[in-house]
Amino acid sequence: MEPNKILSADILDIVFEDRNKEYGAYELRKKYNRRMWTALGVTFGLFILIAGGALLANELQPSETEFKQTEVVLEEIKQEEEKPLEPPPPPPPKPPDPPKIEMAKFTPPVIKKDEEVKQEEIPPVEELADKKIDIISQEGIKDLNIAVPEPEKQVIVIKEEEPEDKIFEKVEIEASVDPKQWRRHLESQLQRYIEDAASSGMTPGQYTVQVRFLVERDGSIADVKALTDPGYGLAGGAVAVLKKGPKWNPGEQNGRKVRSYHTQPITFVIAEE
Repeated sequence: MEPNKILSADILDIVFEDRNKEYGAYELRKKYNRRMWTALGVTFGLFILIAGGALLANELQPSETEFKQTEVVLEEIKQEEEKPLEPPPPPPPKPPDPPKIEMAKFTPPVIKKDEEVKQEEIPPVEELADKKIDIISQEGIKDLNIAVPEPEKQVIVIKEEEPEDKIFEKVEIEASVDPKQWRRHLESQLQRYIEDAASSGMTPGQYTVQVRFLVERDGSIADVKALTDPGYGLAGGAVAVLKKGPKWNPGEQNGRKVRSYHTQPITFVIAEE
């Protein structure tokens, strides 16, 4: 732009000097102020329109609001008169005393010294059959509901005593022994029978021998028998070891020590060599 035209030229002309003004940016900036004033005018016009509509609506509504007045009247509440309390009804008449029952004095005998015993007339038993027994004698009507006791029947039970040599299969208190002492005896005495069976060719494994024996009244062991026998001398070894075992506590029946049977399982373990 020529220097003599710069002072009188618009700022947009200076900015867009030697640029494509047909692109659109020049037109947008050139007409910006006009669009702004147009938008403000439209906004102001809408505001005037809305405000006018509100004022017109207020003018059309009634200016006064009618209130309906209701008069409140308080009625006088009359206090009820207190009525006198009615006296309570009289108590019912006392029922008549029941008729006296005829009773005869009879007190059970009490053991006393001769000088403390008072001589009293004891009525015969026949006279007491239809009379009520009490601690005093009294005349009156017969009591028809008296139950006449029947004479007691004495039952004599003869308990047969059990023979001392009787052997019990089951008792109230089973025979017992110190478990540690019994286990120590079996382990120490049965080892050689296990070794003999293994050296004789017995297949490795566990073998149980059921041994039945009698515990005497003094705790000694007798009548030892093997109920099962896996072979290789294990059953005979179990019987021999139990015969040499420590004494037991005998079983008890009816509070006394008795002879009783006991069954003991003994397990042999044959290990592989």
